Amino acid sequence: MGIMEYHQTFHNSDTYFDQSYSSSSSSSSSSSSSCQTTFKGHSSYISSLTLAGKFLYSGSSDREIRSWRRNLSQNCEENQEEFQNNMVTAGHGAVKSLVVSSDKLYSAHQDHKIRVWKISNDFDHHQKYTRLATLPTLGDRTAKLLTPNNQVQIRRHKKCTWVHHVDTVSALALSNDESLLYSVSWDRTLKIWRTSDFKCLESVAGAHDDAINAVALAGDGDVYTGSTDKRIKVWRKNPDGKRHFLVQTLEKHSSGINALALTDDGSVLFSGACDRSVLVWEKEEGGGLMELVGVLRGHSKAILCLAVVLDFICSGSADKTIRIWKKAVAGNYVCLRVLEGHNGPVKCLAAAVDRFNQNDRSFMVYSGGLDCDIKAWQISVPLV
Repeated sequence: MGIMEYHQTFHNSDTYFDQSYSSSSSSSSSSSSSCQTTFKGHSSYISSLTLAGKFLYSGSSDREIRSWRRNLSQNCEENQEEFQNNMVTAGHGAVKSLVVSSDKLYSAHQDHKIRVWKISNDFDHHQKYTRLATLPTLGDRTAKLLTPNNQVQIRRHKKCTWVHHVDTVSALALSNDESLLYSVSWDRTLKIWRTSDFKCLESVAGAHDDAINAVALAGDGDVYTGSTDKRIKVWRKNPDGKRHFLVQTLEKHSSGINALALTDDGSVLFSGACDRSVLVWEKEEGGGLMELVGVLRGHSKAILCLAVVLDFICSGSADKTIRIWKKAVAGNYVCLRVLEGHNGPVKCLAAAVDRFNQNDRSFMVYSGGLDCDIKAWQISVPLV
């Protein structure tokens, strides 16, 4: 499986940004890390991960969605994850993104579809999945088909309704109240779906000039999309609440953007790209626009995924490593730890606080790679 699967071209240029934007990437010995376990089960590369309560969900390049039960013991040495043999296959190609909303799992697929699953638990706490819908739904498609104005040209001799994605659905995000689902695609569109009835409410056509690879949603409603066109775009709802408009375009990466991640309060945005760097953006006071404040450098190949936990940022790369970063007192970011163990590029990350060890700032990082493995890492950083 080649790297071109990512719809990207990796650049090996040694060109970096101006030093005024750079941040420290020196490692620190004050933190500790260990690989707790490696999940075995997938026979093809891991394309997506997400956490929800006691479960980790994974999607692979061969249509599989699996769930793994997290054994959250108060004894750190007993924190072992277990595979519960919960699996479902759907569609064609890779499962590109997963998000969970209460008892529903949403999956984005390479076959241009979004699937909605009902999650239920049996008496042995094994999870089962029942498909509730495939988006766009038949009812939504039929209603739009009756009106010619709802049809768009997708190829020279082919039309479809605007509710369709016509290429890989690359990423999903849920609004804070879980009432809206946002999807982006290699077809260059951003779509918004209502989760109560799975209706497509809006499609922003031509949101970017090339494939969209990432989406992140802030608590204030701002939507961030990252694309192969090297740009991040910021979208906001009109006052009438019916349509989104473009607020800002962020252009500092020198190659395609693969990943976005936001802090909990939405004030800091991290973006990872094929140029091997993670850029740090912060909201200006008053104006609410994003400005570049730093660059995290240290990876030797493309950044493929990002995850934020507490005040740490985790980055996964085609160089087979994961880096853990933290903002230092001086405002620069330092690399606390480099995690090595994957035998292929690290494609996806998920992270969560270790709920029984918050006093010593301990958290778990889950990584999925092209080596078909999922690894669980425990990171402990002493309080200072």
